[in-house]
Amino acid sequence: MAFDLSKVRNIGISAHIDSGKTTLTERILYYTDRIHAIHEVRGKDGVGAKMDSMDLEREKGITIQSAATFCEWDDYKVNIIDTPGHVDFTVEVERSLRVLDGAILVLCGVAGVQSQSFTVDRQMRRYGVPRIAFINKLDRAGANPWNVTKSIREKLSLNAVMTQIPIGAEDKLGGIIDLIQMRAFIFEGEGGREILEKEIPADYVAKATEMRAAMLDSVSMYSDELMMELMEGEIPVNPRTVIMIREAIRSGTLSNQLVPVCMGSAYRNTGVQLLLDAVTYFLPSPPEKHNMALDAQGEQVPVQVDPEAPLIVLAFKLDDGRYGQVTYIRVYQGTLRKGDTIYNQRTKQKVKVGRLVRMHSSEMEDISVTQAGDICALFGVDCASGDTFTDGSVNMSMESMFVPEPVIKMSLKPKDNKAVSNLSKALNRFSKEDPTFRTFLDKESNETIIAGMGELHLEVYVERMKREYGVECEVGKPQVAYRETVTQRAEYNYAHKKQTGGSGQFGRVVGYIEPSEEMDFEYVWKCVGGSIPTEFNASIEKGFRQSITKGRLIGFPVVNMRFVVTDGQSHAVDSSDNAFQAAARGAFRQAYAAARPVILEPIMKLAVEGPGEFAGSIMRTISQRRGIIVGQSEEDGFARVEAEVPLAEMFGYSTVIRSATQGKAEFSMEFLKYSPVPPDVGKTLREEFGSKLIVEEDD
Repeated sequence: MAFDLSKVRNIGISAHIDSGKTTLTERILYYTDRIHAIHEVRGKDGVGAKMDSMDLEREKGITIQSAATFCEWDDYKVNIIDTPGHVDFTVEVERSLRVLDGAILVLCGVAGVQSQSFTVDRQMRRYGVPRIAFINKLDRAGANPWNVTKSIREKLSLNAVMTQIPIGAEDKLGGIIDLIQMRAFIFEGEGGREILEKEIPADYVAKATEMRAAMLDSVSMYSDELMMELMEGEIPVNPRTVIMIREAIRSGTLSNQLVPVCMGSAYRNTGVQLLLDAVTYFLPSPPEKHNMALDAQGEQVPVQVDPEAPLIVLAFKLDDGRYGQVTYIRVYQGTLRKGDTIYNQRTKQKVKVGRLVRMHSSEMEDISVTQAGDICALFGVDCASGDTFTDGSVNMSMESMFVPEPVIKMSLKPKDNKAVSNLSKALNRFSKEDPTFRTFLDKESNETIIAGMGELHLEVYVERMKREYGVECEVGKPQVAYRETVTQRAEYNYAHKKQTGGSGQFGRVVGYIEPSEEMDFEYVWKCVGGSIPTEFNASIEKGFRQSITKGRLIGFPVVNMRFVVTDGQSHAVDSSDNAFQAAARGAFRQAYAAARPVILEPIMKLAVEGPGEFAGSIMRTISQRRGIIVGQSEEDGFARVEAEVPLAEMFGYSTVIRSATQGKAEFSMEFLKYSPVPPDVGKTLREEFGSKLIVEEDD
């Protein structure tokens, strides 16, 4: 199954929620003959979009899980991953971008750059993913591609260059003008399949000429030949210059110094085929995207996108269904065949590839072989997300992806005791599939706790437990993942003594604790002169690490602390590993209150968008929640308010904002930082959690 790697594209489609990603993917599948009828996202016709295969996705009209598919366009093989837009499911975008070579950043033609656009752009930068911008929804009232392109430049600091302009706007959107070829394209017939190429309409010639000159001025920076011709005068439109301009745009895009801007309306079947052409012209093939692996010494080594090289495969996503686990993989190096034996670099176990499949949303299409540069899936292989497989001839692992920490928790209790077994199966599956979904048993309350990225994240999993496993749960009030820390230095001098007949326990530690800006836990050994044998150094550190798992203010983990040991005392017989662990725990208890501990709460980056007439109401809802407004803008009657708000105040906000804006505003949140709670809130929290620690308050 050898294929030309230069004609392979691995792309993702990412954007703010409700920008039209899934609708765009549906049209791409239709025009590449992967599906034979177009269905809309919310599934009003009882079918729903192909890439939203989960019933919950079709009902809510949002993408919850990333979905992969494969199609062909003009002899190019294109692997596509459609990703969620909601920030609660950001890990789906994260792991998809980790394995992709290029991406389409979809932007709403009315709203432009929105809150999640920033997050997606940051993720693309993290993995060095070149992108094309697609300005969608140009058929909507208020659509303005020039303003959107300007906002890409100003807000995302990207060198956005328009390669197309629309013919007409809003309900009069009639087609697209390609500035490279200087031709007009009209999309007619069933589903916009019939493309009519025409001369540019007379009343658009001047605008197209002006925009082409601006495009050439920008893209000539990436081609010496084009720059020379531009300096000599106007560049004519002919096959040679068209190729020259495309190569210049491609060069700028691959170096992440330029973002070509395409446009259209996926819903109105306009401009999608031209976008597919742009994917083949401008985005990288697998050999053009440089990837690194880690060798046995942890050093970075380049990966060769070569079918003949030793095999290196990364498992980047799991779907553990009723009939077995589907493991989505990216083949970085070598060739993988059905029946091959591969080695898991993490577990050092051998695995036989029983079934090799290509995913088409929820459907599996069997294949016998795949090679470097391809994205497909293994069926029935047990592994974890982020595992690397090789053929055993190399000891290399691909670098793992970034996984954010959960910020919200809630308790679960099955209504029926018979459902406990199914609940356990569901929790094991979901925590295995999703690295941001955590579950554990609270030792004090004996309750099952689930943790995730937001209310919607956890609500979706609770609903899936009910639908897929028949488990109905009573859900406890969402709980914020607070933290504790200290604000000043405090000394300790603690001796642990215990005599029970025979050899006892003895260990004394002397030193201080203080805030640490650099890391959550820092341990420094400054004990000299042999007062504590160095063999107990690790014991003391272990005792301190045990102490910070549960703070003494409200019982949440302690972060950003430095523990320094300067002196101590040991006993030839009674000192032991356990004795010095206990001494460290006692030292922590002794010094903690004197170090002025404070409670930290997660602060969320909030963005609310809605009609300008409701800007005042939006800001009031934020102020009522201890929010600090950090930015406000209004454009074309559309207001955007950015703020920093404590997560504890945001429960139920969706109902409040709908009520305050007649259902016309939307919001998104993502974790920003941890900050100390105000004194009155801290006092309330200590009372709520039954804290008995007496802390000196500042006057």
